[in-house]
Amino acid sequence: MNKKEHKSSPTRPIAKTDLAAYFGKPGSGFRDRLFVIIFEAETRAGRWFDFSLIAAILLSVAVVMLDSVSSISSRHAAALNALEWFFTVAFTIEYIARLACVKHPVRYARSFYGVVDLLAILPTYAAFFIPGLHALVDLRLLRLLRMFRLLKLAAYVEEYSLLGSALLASRRKIVIFLSVVAIVVVVNGTLLYVIEGGPNSPFSSIPTSVYFAITAVTTVGFGDITPQTDLGRAITSITMLVGWSVLAVPTGIITSEMTAQRFAPKPNTRTCPECLTTGLEENAKFCRNCGVRLPFFSRN
Repeated sequence: MNKKEHKSSPTRPIAKTDLAAYFGKPGSGFRDRLFVIIFEAETRAGRWFDFSLIAAILLSVAVVMLDSVSSISSRHAAALNALEWFFTVAFTIEYIARLACVKHPVRYARSFYGVVDLLAILPTYAAFFIPGLHALVDLRLLRLLRMFRLLKLAAYVEEYSLLGSALLASRRKIVIFLSVVAIVVVVNGTLLYVIEGGPNSPFSSIPTSVYFAITAVTTVGFGDITPQTDLGRAITSITMLVGWSVLAVPTGIITSEMTAQRFAPKPNTRTCPECLTTGLEENAKFCRNCGVRLPFFSRN
């Protein structure tokens, strides 16, 4: 994937192997070393950075969850607030470091992970500068934006990228499958409306009957609507049995794609400092694109 393809969709998730080429790797010096630590995961420092960031994300989300429990929040409000500010400052430093170590900071800020990084720290500062937010119940939802920190995990765990690639590769099959399911529940709901519909029947309209058909095919069964005739019960029973097999189809589609992705060649994040070509071989001494001599590279 080249730079032009990236420019056409700046807000979509970017694979870690493409980060150097997209955001721009500094030539040398402190910024270059910082770039290697933050964006290139094959080095020891890069792995430690990613692991530490994952731990910080999970702990910060745990703090937000505990703060939402009134009994815990009332007793440990000061400690939870201090921890929240600690993680906010830490993520702010990380965000500034990412902007500082790339050649195109605006491009990173507009990318998917750049927006997520900003959303991870913005709510705490918003509540600090506008204290009146706590008095408005609806605006308290801004605090929930801290949960966007969970999305930061996708940049550091390979399996997230694997799942995303599998979903993207199987999107057409899933769309076709969902369209078939939609046709089935609409036809099923219409039949139930014809059979069960009446002045005092809970199947008062086709949309309501389709809602019941969806709960039947997913085997949820809320119980708020139930068929009263023998034919209606028979159709509902068949729908429930079919639902067991229907729900297994998308699982098989995604699993097969994940298997294909797992056995596909895995590029690394080694980058040419001159032309920014990514995915270079670990034992390569020269760049395959521009021919410049590559610096020593080691996973250890």
